[in-house]
Amino acid sequence: MKINKSEFSISSATVNQCPNENKPEYAFIGRSNVGKSSLINMLCNHKGLAKTSATPGKTLLINHFIINNEWYIVDLPGYGYAKRSKTQRNKLEQMISSYMLQRKQLTNVFVLIDIRHEPQKIDREFIDWLGQSQIPFAIVFTKGDKIAPSKIKQQAQAYMSKLEDTWEILPPYFISSAEKAYGREEILDYIESINKEVKKD
Repeated sequence: MKINKSEFSISSATVNQCPNENKPEYAFIGRSNVGKSSLINMLCNHKGLAKTSATPGKTLLINHFIINNEWYIVDLPGYGYAKRSKTQRNKLEQMISSYMLQRKQLTNVFVLIDIRHEPQKIDREFIDWLGQSQIPFAIVFTKGDKIAPSKIKQQAQAYMSKLEDTWEILPPYFISSAEKAYGREEILDYIESINKEVKKD
């Protein structure tokens, strides 16, 4: 898939404020500092489209970006940012869950995982919640350039194998690097294949 046009559309504080049109939406979410904005910018080949920051936890709204005037990338707030107050964390969790459970246009969620780290409880809980809620998702391992090339696949497979304790069928996964721009074609091809299925329906 080629992305010819990508631009910011709207920031919403609630699911009711999201765009009122029937275009497929692909949401990106992960723990704070997982490299979400950098990945979105890399996929769109558009520096500065999603605002990156040295301070994690800057995304506080549901941000829609319109792609090729046909579908949306949705940048969701990161979860698990310890420096937020409990009230703010609860508010963001409510925003994320209401978007995911109520938004009919949501087609797929990409859960971002930093490939360098051991599986984290908070990621696992979120992945299991998506499964229980029957929300389609894929895993994107980020920062693939930060470990030795020989270890990348091994690390990803080790992570996926740990899901087998509760998952009969594992979700699809991708390995990416915003710095080196790899994983881009695979992720965009996956989105394109889903878009084609959506159009058939």
